[in-house]
Amino acid sequence: MADLYLLNGSNIGDRLQNLKLAISLLSDFFGLPKKVSEIYETQAWGRENLQNFYNQAVCFSTNYQPLELLEIVKKIEKQIGSEHEERWAARMIDIDIIFIDDLIFKSDRLHIPHKLMHLRNFVLYPLSEIAPDYIHPQFELSVQQLLKNSTDNLLVEKLTAANEI
Repeated sequence: MADLYLLNGSNIGDRLQNLKLAISLLSDFFGLPKKVSEIYETQAWGRENLQNFYNQAVCFSTNYQPLELLEIVKKIEKQIGSEHEERWAARMIDIDIIFIDDLIFKSDRLHIPHKLMHLRNFVLYPLSEIAPDYIHPQFELSVQQLLKNSTDNLLVEKLTAANEI
């Protein structure tokens, strides 16, 4: 079983409920999460005119292959109500595959590790909460070091403990 690190984000509708629903639907495939970060409110990355996102990192165990995981994630996003027609658009839910153990995988549809994760504090803050010492397999730096070295200046604020929602 491999550790699968995901980042869930929502900025449309009931953002907290969307995150809860995503974890519930993901749990149908992977079982209960091993770790769940607190929720962080973050400015939209890449677009200034969008409502803030709620983001949360989650770790599951999996035996699925990368493209199978992508299909599961896309199915759940669609089920919750997100259609990714536009890059960096508003979303009911966005589920990004960040890491699968130390796997490096590249296809025209998917890059693991996520190719922009190291540039985004909205990924690094919640991920550093559940996997601070995890080593990025390409950069050979921990998540904590990536966060320390980050030049992203968008606002990231801890919203609440995940178990209080």
